[in-house]
Amino acid sequence: MEKNVGGYDRIARLIVGPTLIIVGIGAFGGFVTLAAGQLGFVLAGLAVLVGAILSVTATTQKCPLNAAIGLNTYTDRSTQQASSEEPNPSIK
Repeated sequence: MEKNVGGYDRIARLIVGPTLIIVGIGAFGGFVTLAAGQLGFVLAGLAVLVGAILSVTATTQKCPLNAAIGLNTYTDRSTQQASSEEPNPSIK
């Protein structure tokens, strides 16, 4: 699978993912209340799961969901640098 996560998409995932993990663990530990009763544990588990998925996809820069819907926010810097170093043929 090719890289398809980059730019602001990756930055958002790197911020939101660990934040959800911390909130979910805090809810399991009783430091944060997401909801009363069993629903709180379900929401805490969901927060940890979604946070882990976001963190992994940001780190690897590969997201199966992005690939499935045809979304690509990754730009290859080596290609950009190579194209910017080529002289402009119209300028002589």
